[in-house]
Amino acid sequence: MIKRQLWLAFALAWPSVALAHSPFSSDGAQQVAAGLTLLIIAALWLLYFVGDRRSPAARWRRWLFHATTLLTLATVLGPLDDWAENSSAAHMTQHMLMMVVIAPLFTISRPLPQFFAATKSLRRLWLAPFRLTGKPMACAWLHGFVIWFWHLPPFYLLALENPWWHVVEHACFLVTAMGFWWAVLHSDTGRAPQALLALLFTLMHTGFLGAFLTFASAPWYPGESRDLADQQLAGLLMWVMGGIPYMIGALWAARRWYRRLAPAVW
Repeated sequence: MIKRQLWLAFALAWPSVALAHSPFSSDGAQQVAAGLTLLIIAALWLLYFVGDRRSPAARWRRWLFHATTLLTLATVLGPLDDWAENSSAAHMTQHMLMMVVIAPLFTISRPLPQFFAATKSLRRLWLAPFRLTGKPMACAWLHGFVIWFWHLPPFYLLALENPWWHVVEHACFLVTAMGFWWAVLHSDTGRAPQALLALLFTLMHTGFLGAFLTFASAPWYPGESRDLADQQLAGLLMWVMGGIPYMIGALWAARRWYRRLAPAVW
């Protein structure tokens, strides 16, 4: 069964990694960075397969994890990564996919039991960074810092020009976003107010950043293809489209809080 799943997964993943910034079509430092990215994703995927055999996940969670992994491969190694070099809108689309689509989907798939089962001796290593997820606002502040840091012009351009910093940028977005969504989606009912506050805070500051990009009088990121109109589209993507998942999450957290308070009220 596991062999069949592995073959199916790699067959589906091949078209996405065979384009743009992949180990198969790039060269030099870009090829090495892309290869390392593919290796890390493949290693985590393999760990999940092994862990799922020892501690089977619910079928829908298993296939959600596989589908999200494929989406991750397509996002970081597919043609979108190539377009992002010359388009702020494409770059923003890539960022939004990582922060408000891929990260919450991984969180909903709950892969930790499978990773624990695959690496029993490293359980403490897996658990250590998840201690912070007990504090939704701390995760929101950390994720917010990462978002603003990598959208400042010097660091934004550094990630575009240097493939190694590009990998670091993606890792920062994905790791802190997964920590943020884990903190708000898997918080206990007692932390529902903090989860709601964390979601509203993130919705607010990402909206501000999107508005700054949209209403700027000149491009923040110089380049022949990254003109003001392209930047304005990027800002709208963050401000409007990127805000929808945070709004949905905030409504969900508010409902949990209300249900907790309802018995006391009535």
